[in-house]
Amino acid sequence: MPCKVNKETKEEWMHELRHLYGAGILFFYYAKWPILLGLPAMYYGLDYPHNIVLDILWIWSLVLVLKDFYVWFILKKSYCENTSCKTEKRKQNGRNHTENENQ
Repeated sequence: MPCKVNKETKEEWMHELRHLYGAGILFFYYAKWPILLGLPAMYYGLDYPHNIVLDILWIWSLVLVLKDFYVWFILKKSYCENTSCKTEKRKQNGRNHTENENQ
């Protein structure tokens, strides 16, 4: 007999999964460089014992850094294409005064 999941329970699970997803994004946004540079220093400079979980985190951090370099330097993507975001905002607003940018 299949287990029925009501709509409220499904929404609670989706809410929790979104929290986990957000926590993962924040963790790897701030931790990828210390993991990528610090783990080899710990292994080879401080004779830290190898750990498979840290090795997997190091590989994942390497993939994220390579992806960042690919997006920034190969695809050359940014939020504003040819001009800075402030210049783009001024053009949209039709103003050239800096005191009006915060409004």
